[in-house]
Amino acid sequence: MVVLSVPAEVTVILLDIEGTTTPIAFVKDILFPYVKENVEEYLQTHWEEEECQQDVRLLRKQAEEDSHLDGAVPIPAASGNGADDPQWMIQAVVDNVYWQMSLDRKTTALKQLQGHMWRAAFKAGHMKAEFFEDVVPAVRKWREAGMKVYVYSSGSVEAQKLLFGHSTEGDILELVDGHFDTKIGHKVESESYQKIASSIGCSTNNILFLTDVSREASAAEEAGVHVAVVVRPATQG
Repeated sequence: MVVLSVPAEVTVILLDIEGTTTPIAFVKDILFPYVKENVEEYLQTHWEEEECQQDVRLLRKQAEEDSHLDGAVPIPAASGNGADDPQWMIQAVVDNVYWQMSLDRKTTALKQLQGHMWRAAFKAGHMKAEFFEDVVPAVRKWREAGMKVYVYSSGSVEAQKLLFGHSTEGDILELVDGHFDTKIGHKVESESYQKIASSIGCSTNNILFLTDVSREASAAEEAGVHVAVVVRPATQG
């Protein structure tokens, strides 16, 4: 990425993560399988904690919104009379998570639970995030040139911070000026990039967005953002 030509008016670099800064293989072969393999145990361990219950409530709300979809998996509400079986409820949440992940959905509810699970794994030292070898040098170069660096990913802000805070390059959170996720809008919608520019306090014309997804690139360009489509060798994931 260090050989990218940055237009003179660009003051902000906006980075995608999967396939751009981080090998797709790390996300698909390590992060997501970890959730599938450990979600039931995680829920069993943290079920009584308020954060976990917040995650469940958000997933239940999403399940209600998804009720019209083929194969949708419901998460029944607790009756509140003390007769509910936690194991039955946990299984419903697990089944819903499996269903959402099988469709590669990027709902805020799913991303929030995944982020909390990854936080526990990173902090326990069970995994470290991988970055392409040119990422950190490129970011340092942009910052030395006076540019700001932000991240925009479908993964939650918390998950993003975990990746940059627990990486094979060490803690590189200090290199990032801010984070955006789908709470500001989906990455294939041009309005999302306008909102990001407004949040940062710049024009869309001052932003260069790096992504490996053509639909995201098109949406950003429609908003007036400069775009560089990143192509990684297959051997790098």
